[in-house]
Amino acid sequence: MPRPPPPPRDRIATRVARLDWKELERSLHQHGWAVTPPVLRAAECRALISLWDDEDRFRKHVDMERHRFGVGAYRYFRRPLPPLVRALRTSLYRRLAPIANRMQDALGRPAHFPPVLAAFERQCRRQGQAEPTPLLLRYEAGGFNNLHRDLYGTLAFPLQVTAFLSRPGRDFAGGEFLLVEQRPRQQSVGSALQPPRGALVVFPTAERPAPGRSGFVRAGMRHGVSRITRGTRLTLGVIFHDARS
Repeated sequence: MPRPPPPPRDRIATRVARLDWKELERSLHQHGWAVTPPVLRAAECRALISLWDDEDRFRKHVDMERHRFGVGAYRYFRRPLPPLVRALRTSLYRRLAPIANRMQDALGRPAHFPPVLAAFERQCRRQGQAEPTPLLLRYEAGGFNNLHRDLYGTLAFPLQVTAFLSRPGRDFAGGEFLLVEQRPRQQSVGSALQPPRGALVVFPTAERPAPGRSGFVRAGMRHGVSRITRGTRLTLGVIFHDARS
C-alpha cells in the first residue's frame, strides 16, 4: 500500500508556526472555533487517504452505525504514528498548549498543560491512558456523525483539530462540519463549516470559556458531521490526549 510521504518534521512545524495564532485564538474566543488556511498539501492529503486500506496502520476500526454513532467508519492509528500525523500533532500541540492554559485560567482551573506533547503524553500514561487517538474518518453518501465529544479518560486536552482531506464539491457534497454550543440558560448555537482540502479546524473538545456579561461562562461544545449527499469524505482527527486501553 502507498505510504505517506515522510517530510521532515520541520516542514510541517514551519507551516504550523506561520499560521496567525493571534487571529486563531481570537476566533476561538469569539466563535468557539477557528479555521486555518490549507496547511496540508494535496499530495499529503491523498497519501493520508490512501492509508485507509492499510489495516496494519490501525489499532481499532469502528463501524459507527453499529454503535449508533451515525453512519460511517473511523480507524484509530497504532503506534508508531505515520510521520506526517506525528509531526502535525506535535507541532499543533506546541502552539495550542498556551491557549489551552489560558482557557483553563478563564474557567477558574489550574493551568497544567506542559509546553511539549511528549510531557503531556507522560501525564496521560500516568492516568492509564496510553493508546493513541489520532484517527481517519470515512463517510460515503448517506453517512453522517452524531453530535458528540471525544473523551477517552480522566485527562483531556481542551482543544482538538480536524484536518480536511477531501475536496468539497468535487469528492463529496453535503458533509458540513457541525459545532453546537450550549451556554447556561440559553438556547444552543450551531455552526456549519465546509473548509477546503488541507485546512484545519481547531475547536474545543468538551467546553470553553465563552464571554458573558460579567466575565466568562462555561459553554458546552459538541461536534459532528451533516449527512453526505454524494461521494466520499475523509478527514484526519488530531486528538492530543491518549485513551485508556
